[in-house]
Amino acid sequence: MHDKEFILGATPLENNDIEFCVWAPKAETVDVHVISPFDGYFPLKGDEWGYFTGTATHRDLVPANVRYMYRLDKGMERPDPASRFQPEGVHGPSAVIEDGFDWTDDNWFGLPLDHYIFYELHVGTFTPQGTFDKIISYLDYLVDLGITAIELMPVAQFPGNRNWGYDGVYPFAVQNSYGGPKGLKRLVDACHQKGLAVVLDVVYNHLGPEGNYLNDFGFYFSDRYRTPWGNHINFDGPYSDEVRRYFIENAVDWFTRYHIDALRLDAVHAIMDFSAMPFLQELTQIIGQLGRKYNRKLHLFPESAANDVRLIKSPADGGYGMDAQWNDDFHHALHTVLTGEKDGYYTDFGHIDQMAKALTHGFVYDGTYSEFRKRRHGNYSGDLPGQKFIVFSQNHDQVGNRATGDRLIHLVPESAITLAASVVLLSPYLPLLFMGEEYGETAPFPYFVSHSDPELIQAVRDGRQKEFESFKWEGSPPDPQEISTFESARLTTKDCMASDRNQNIRRYYQALIRLRKEVLIPAFINKEHMEVKVLKPHSVICVHHLQEHESLFMIFNFASRMLNLDIPLPEGVWQKVVDNNTEHSADYKPLPRQIVSPGEIELPLAPYACLVFIQTPDSDKTEEIF
Repeated sequence: MHDKEFILGATPLENNDIEFCVWAPKAETVDVHVISPFDGYFPLKGDEWGYFTGTATHRDLVPANVRYMYRLDKGMERPDPASRFQPEGVHGPSAVIEDGFDWTDDNWFGLPLDHYIFYELHVGTFTPQGTFDKIISYLDYLVDLGITAIELMPVAQFPGNRNWGYDGVYPFAVQNSYGGPKGLKRLVDACHQKGLAVVLDVVYNHLGPEGNYLNDFGFYFSDRYRTPWGNHINFDGPYSDEVRRYFIENAVDWFTRYHIDALRLDAVHAIMDFSAMPFLQELTQIIGQLGRKYNRKLHLFPESAANDVRLIKSPADGGYGMDAQWNDDFHHALHTVLTGEKDGYYTDFGHIDQMAKALTHGFVYDGTYSEFRKRRHGNYSGDLPGQKFIVFSQNHDQVGNRATGDRLIHLVPESAITLAASVVLLSPYLPLLFMGEEYGETAPFPYFVSHSDPELIQAVRDGRQKEFESFKWEGSPPDPQEISTFESARLTTKDCMASDRNQNIRRYYQALIRLRKEVLIPAFINKEHMEVKVLKPHSVICVHHLQEHESLFMIFNFASRMLNLDIPLPEGVWQKVVDNNTEHSADYKPLPRQIVSPGEIELPLAPYACLVFIQTPDSDKTEEIF
């Protein structure tokens, strides 16, 4: 491996010179073509590892104005694989950026893991303007809601101006249409000033097709494995040391240059790496060292469909030591008991016992047989603490990968929406909200792109149609390329928040988050003190958190009808703190604030009811929060 500490890409020096470093083992010669502010070539010197380095010196060099390309073997010219900015898009020249920024977050050291309450958003559709700077004006709203971390869908440069971000082709470059590097820095700094962490979604399992020129430089890809999205990245074959360095340096760049607090690693089950020291394990070790160096809490959150706890188990227990992983099983269990859907991968779900298992164990499929996969799936997760899993009732995948991008609110009554929120936010796991769900947003979130290659555009259209063949959803997927598809995904926040109904949903979410912060996290986050019981044959789950001097009892009714049931509410005086049945039907009499239970008590449960009771030595002083 290259033994010099050159930084990949273009690095401005104090005297306005610019140091360049690119890995291009397929080339015999590499020159930097400075396109502006003047037209000139600077040769780079190669070494035995395939790195080409050198310093561009010229009296008219002003780094902030430099646009450049790399010329390979005196012929083709390509943007920098480690470009920090592509102001003209994926096919245009790279731009040199300077690191100067007046950060104001010197006293920000990150969030403890159990404090994370995620809010996932897509920069391009979260505001009408679709920029980092416009998000800043909504931060007070998110803080007031109770959010502690915003999670940005990928911002690495992708083709065009409309994309989910998973077609990025320049991992180091911040999307030009979002505001580029300076815009991202302003957003992160503003978040830290308000006590919000910033999580960034990154894609290390593939790169997009359009504007992907890495193969012209080096052996970044392998044909030994296949991914659903394109060529597999070479993490364990010949030359993989340098490929690993490229992606590890990218991760470090987000943490150091942009002060990002955590990375969400997309679909790590698609990273094929059979080396003795897998890339993900090496990455985790290096980011751990980085956090200790800067005295900051830096986190890695992998997304995986493999249900493999090795990602999040400690190295002492044979794991990689990542911090927490997305748990799709929790979503699928919750979604199916609410909607009754059983198509596609939902075939494996739909039983109330699975929802109970998700609440206690994390994974539903932990080595058990999966009908959808026709094999056993996953490994045991029940011994892991709750903060090792991230759960949700909606996210970009589970909404956007439906045929028409319809949200949960399109599928179930409003009371079921608040029930779903209750199960997520009052779970022992780290909760994630998808932008707009907290007030009942009705704008869909379909898949959208803005490619320029007609053949690629048609391939995307065909792929979306094929993807939904195993589902029986109504409607055809909208054309991903049409601008109207993108515009339909924009949040309608201002219109929605003018409605009493939407404001009431938001207040409910706000109350749940407050309960989580003030009661659940301090006393009950440990699953060891939690008992979960299914009241069969009914679709009702009771959750009892028990501490020596304080108890919390939650009732979740997943049935769509009114029930009167004997509830195993432990003996004593209980104060009702949450009741999601705000639109009391004629046959439902609201429960009193205080209930005395002899150990079991008959209670009326409205459809999709959530009731929360608390018992403390000062129960009489307990406030009803909703």
